[in-house]
Amino acid sequence: MIESWRWYGEFDSITLGEVAQTGARGIVTALHDIPYGEVWPADAISARKGHIQNAGFEWNVVESLPIHERIKRGEGDLAPLFANYRQSMANLAAEGINTICYNFMPLLDWTRTDLVSPVSNGATCLRFDAVKMAAFEINILGRRAAEDDYREDVRHRAAAWFQHATESDRDKLLAAIMAGLPGAFERYDVLGLRNALNSYAGMDRTALRTSYHRFLQEVVPTAEELGMRLCVHQDDPPRDILGLPRIVSNGDDLDWVLNAYDSPANGVTLCAGSLGANPANDVPAIAAKIANRIHFVHLRNVRKDPNGSFEEAAHLDGDTDMVALIRVILQEEARRRDAGRSDHDIPFRPDHGHHMLSDLTRDLIPGYPLIGRLKGLAELRGVIRALSS
Repeated sequence: MIESWRWYGEFDSITLGEVAQTGARGIVTALHDIPYGEVWPADAISARKGHIQNAGFEWNVVESLPIHERIKRGEGDLAPLFANYRQSMANLAAEGINTICYNFMPLLDWTRTDLVSPVSNGATCLRFDAVKMAAFEINILGRRAAEDDYREDVRHRAAAWFQHATESDRDKLLAAIMAGLPGAFERYDVLGLRNALNSYAGMDRTALRTSYHRFLQEVVPTAEELGMRLCVHQDDPPRDILGLPRIVSNGDDLDWVLNAYDSPANGVTLCAGSLGANPANDVPAIAAKIANRIHFVHLRNVRKDPNGSFEEAAHLDGDTDMVALIRVILQEEARRRDAGRSDHDIPFRPDHGHHMLSDLTRDLIPGYPLIGRLKGLAELRGVIRALSS
């Protein structure tokens, strides 16, 4: 398994020199300043790759090459957007960057309600609180249909939270929900979010799958020609949210994705945390079933509450059996090695992490601390070494 590190380039206060001290060999990054739908210029890709190589790393995974919202909605003339996406793929392949992680979540990326939720040892973590999310959807956003999406006890607690929340509390909640959009992307205020959600009016699971199927038909053949691997990230959280359908949330969804275009170029970013937030998902079992199509792995853990809330746990301490999951990945690597594949090693990164020690006083991207991820990487490295010996 190739130890890798998510780095946000010019938006990241963690330097590559600091990353080098973690022991990671690969860098997972993107050109976060380029708006969705535009071509990633060859010279910008080359410059980013050179910067990474000069620091002693390999740019081994693109995360992410974003998909324009119009493609997800199936709206208008999409030929130029698909052409731009394919050209970006070609420009990346020309620089030897062949693995692209992406997601097909409408409008928002990962969603949390708390960016600095305290944990018992004085550190902080990311948290999704079902009560606060219900309060946001029902009482702040005014999406009345959301009442059907939450249990009665959660709705009552949400109403109580909203009644006692200050304007600052509500602003912090909105900021947390918007934090899942990295880079230079517009954050919505409440009115802006309502308008953005209106653009998805009438979009159900079937319609979103239709859009996703077209996306695969448009780009996977290009990936095959270029020798690239596309790998979809699971929904985070793995449930419908804000009235938007989510279609990459469990094993059945992943089966649909892989069968929608049956090609090794159409693969999966196995995210233990995203899948693990759904109590019905057996993450090691899902990984074992689709192991031959896993091109990239996010290793993190979550601890779930009965009401649908969850929070980021230490990498080895959450609800997912991380040792069992890593064993699945190592077995798949061995299978590829025995088959004579030169690309048998699978890149992974310690995903998210607790903010602790000096992380608490630095201006860091939420969920992407230095010390917390270093701790997670060290723990995961120990498991990998033990299982491999």
